[in-house]
Amino acid sequence: MGANPNLLVKNVMELLVMQTVEDVLSKFPEVCRCDICRTDILALALNQLPPKYTVTEKGELFSKIQILEAQYRADIIGAITKAIIKVSESPRCSKENN
Repeated sequence: MGANPNLLVKNVMELLVMQTVEDVLSKFPEVCRCDICRTDILALALNQLPPKYTVTEKGELFSKIQILEAQYRADIIGAITKAIIKVSESPRCSKENN
């Protein structure tokens, strides 16, 4: 029995955080947005949130994302906000990247 190429296993929480981070960052105009700081924010936020894996067919992923976004939006925004504050207090990038 071979793998079905139409089935995907995805951490929907990761997709939701990636979709939401720009909206939350817009509330913090002074925070660095370089690749290092942005990925640190993503990693810290994801480490605070439970993974939500789903098995889906390619076309169904969007509807599952919408359902879970409504359920976890406040948690996602809170985790991203905490991550932004932590990264801005001690960025790993050089100040020249700001």
